[in-house]
Amino acid sequence: MDNLFFDTYIWPLLLVTAHSLAIILVLLVSLAFFMYADRKIWAAVQLRRGPNVVGPFGLLQSFADILKYLFKEVIIPTTANKPIFLLAPFVTMFLALSAWAVIPVNEGWAVAEINVGILYIFAISSLGVYGVIMGGWASNSKYPFLGALRSAAQMVSYEVSIGLVIITVLLCVGSLNLTDIVLAQKTVWFAVPLFPMFVVFFISALAETNRPPFDLPEAESELVAGFMTEYSSTPYVIFMIGELANIILMCAMTTILFLGGWLPPVDIMPFNLVPGVVWFVLKICFVFFMFAMVKAMVPRYRYDQLMRLGWKVFLPLSLIWVVLTAAFLQFTGMAS
Repeated sequence: MDNLFFDTYIWPLLLVTAHSLAIILVLLVSLAFFMYADRKIWAAVQLRRGPNVVGPFGLLQSFADILKYLFKEVIIPTTANKPIFLLAPFVTMFLALSAWAVIPVNEGWAVAEINVGILYIFAISSLGVYGVIMGGWASNSKYPFLGALRSAAQMVSYEVSIGLVIITVLLCVGSLNLTDIVLAQKTVWFAVPLFPMFVVFFISALAETNRPPFDLPEAESELVAGFMTEYSSTPYVIFMIGELANIILMCAMTTILFLGGWLPPVDIMPFNLVPGVVWFVLKICFVFFMFAMVKAMVPRYRYDQLMRLGWKVFLPLSLIWVVLTAAFLQFTGMAS
């Protein structure tokens, strides 16, 4: 009886815990190198050297920055709502890391293989704005509060178009399972037939994660640092980790929805020899490189331009594409 209880409940729980800790550890370490890559790419575009002091080629610069922040004093504004002020960065980081539970880095490699994985991702990403609102409001300062309001409006605006883009992919697959979405792209990646939606999703992901040119919630020229103005030391680092984890999550979702996930670009022998997880990581790095290049080259939008792009361009375009995709699948008999 004891063995049955262990095999039924304890052992699966231990496996899931170990799998979750492994993914979180790998993700947290990789975030440091993604931050390094972001700074290096930005520097290269501006003909600078970027981080090059700490470690070989500056590879350990991100770890040095994290240690610096961890040993600094935590300063909390006198008029701030202290519990919510300190809770906000943890909410952002927790939600960003929780979304990775259903991301399949290879076939059968997801922590939780659920049939509604895409809905789970969409729900978690929608909740992410609460950390920003909590931080901006609890600071009891004008600039953070304005940044929080901007972020809430921006994320709501672009989640609509992201949702419609996801619907076009789901119509082609007939399943909400992320593994099924990847396997449906064995013949052709969805970035080819759904190229306009690939572009809309990529730009909306920039807005969803507050990346330039849509970094209005933390616009330095207007709001100092936006909702993070009053943060310092460890809470600031936790906010940064949560934001960067969200960026890599959007890179992973772009890879899964449009770039074939862990599938090789061509189904021939040399490409098949490369493990699926390597293809997945390479594709994430490619999408992140595009994120970094946009940050380095495109100037920040005005707020009215941001809203007009979301509501007057992306919303009608994605809605029309949903109708066209559904009609095409229906009349060709390909609807699931």
